[in-house]
Amino acid sequence: MLNYPLKFTPIVKEKIWGGTKLVTQLNKKLNSATVGESWEISDIEKDVSIVSNGNLKNTSLKKLLETYKSDLIGENNYANFKNNFPLLIKFIDAKQDLSVQVHPNNEFLKKHHNSLGKTEMWYVMQAEESSKLVVGFKEIITPKQYEVLLKEKNIVSVLNNVYVKNGDTFFIEPGTIHSIGAGVVLAEIQQTSDITYRIYDFERVDNKGNTRELHTDLALKALNFSTITNAKIVYKKEMNSLNKVVKCDYFKTNFIPVIGKVELDYTKMDSFIIFMCVEGSAKISIFDNFETIQFGETLLIPAIAKKVLIIAENCKLLEVTV
Repeated sequence: MLNYPLKFTPIVKEKIWGGTKLVTQLNKKLNSATVGESWEISDIEKDVSIVSNGNLKNTSLKKLLETYKSDLIGENNYANFKNNFPLLIKFIDAKQDLSVQVHPNNEFLKKHHNSLGKTEMWYVMQAEESSKLVVGFKEIITPKQYEVLLKEKNIVSVLNNVYVKNGDTFFIEPGTIHSIGAGVVLAEIQQTSDITYRIYDFERVDNKGNTRELHTDLALKALNFSTITNAKIVYKKEMNSLNKVVKCDYFKTNFIPVIGKVELDYTKMDSFIIFMCVEGSAKISIFDNFETIQFGETLLIPAIAKKVLIIAENCKLLEVTV
């Protein structure tokens, strides 16, 4: 029954740029020094999440959707997405800089890959001194200028670097050139898509001496050259309140710092709720059934749950709905 908060077994990914923080600090299970991503809730083909707790343990997210339909994700969401979960939820650890890349929009990916686009947001959980993100270009450049810089391997000279600290949040629209810098651990919320166009990878090679594939021609078509991106989000941080961070066509995210007890009423909400714990820990209850969420964990609350109780000594949560 959908009468308790659902946890899923993280799908942990090794990456050439990954490190050890997802294992040592967020308690993900993989014996590797290059763990880059933990997919917390995924409906990507061949990477579908599996319930890890309660009476639905070992059930796939796909099977949950097929069985419970709108009770799981909401009537409007089920009408729009059927048995497909609309979001991909991740934690990311960048020991090295990620590649410079771009995500295409819905129309472009539908045409070229029969996929959804990739609108996403980042919440910085940890940032080492002088850590930075790349979000957009410093100034408007032409596609011609871009191609010259790329050919000269000098594209980094025109990228907009933003130094970051814990709690900084960014909204990355399709077409925005971007990268996550070394020393950053973040929570990522995005449309269900695993398609990225890699533009530049710092001449990096794997342990076999191979460079990673670049997607030069497709990236050129997907990039936004027309505007300067202002991706950083300024938001309130009022205690025991829903603080709006991002509201877009694909998801809505609130920031909830909790000390003590918070009761949330979702009677007027037609959506599932995802909680990502970005600091501390909490107990979260629906239908009088509790589940604990620790730093670096994620819970899915079914759409039929209209009352949620959160109890914490000191916790920071991201609340995500569609």
